[in-house]
Amino acid sequence: MLRVLLVLVVLANLAFFGWVRGWLEPTWPVPDQGEREPERVAAQVRPEAIVVLAPRAASAAVSAARAAAAVCLEAGPLNDADIAAAEAALSPLQLPEGAWRREAGPQPPLWLVYAGRVVDPSVRKVREDDLRRRGLTFEVIDAPADLAPGLVLSRHATQQEAEAATAAVAASQPASAPLKNLKVMSLPPPPQQHWLRVARADPDQQARLQALPGSALAGGFKPCVQRP
Repeated sequence: MLRVLLVLVVLANLAFFGWVRGWLEPTWPVPDQGEREPERVAAQVRPEAIVVLAPRAASAAVSAARAAAAVCLEAGPLNDADIAAAEAALSPLQLPEGAWRREAGPQPPLWLVYAGRVVDPSVRKVREDDLRRRGLTFEVIDAPADLAPGLVLSRHATQQEAEAATAAVAASQPASAPLKNLKVMSLPPPPQQHWLRVARADPDQQARLQALPGSALAGGFKPCVQRP
């Protein structure tokens, strides 16, 4: 009886060996076809593109890939009262020294070619119609209180530019009907605006920056915007 069992075990092993070697195909297909050679080799995608690098070269390649994926992110605008809290929210990330900086936003034009303050709406409409007949564009400002409601023909970054524009407007009008009440006025500077900018955030830094709560960061970090 033991001999019969031994013969059966040997035959079963031989049958299994022949099966996995493919001797019984196509009646009994080979099991796990994709794990055998040469099928697994044939399933490779562009094996010629695989390059084994030395540790130093591999490290340089990883650094280059991270640098290529870097993007510029910024949070803002933030006023003087909020900028300190925003920098405190950024501090726990422990970004490398020099990875981020505070940037001040450009100040808008502070000098006006001003055509006068007109409080009465009916008088202001007459004044506006006169400016249109003269071919002049304008805006009505509602601040500051000592100039509003007032008519402004243009805004300028410097007093010299505003004076030149005023002279040009005056010269364009007929001598028989000069434009009255035209003058150069200055606006008080608005509150300074700030941005926190990370010029080259790698993918890991991008994920950490964008995970910060936006409440202290004027809505959170977004792609950088080029400002004048």
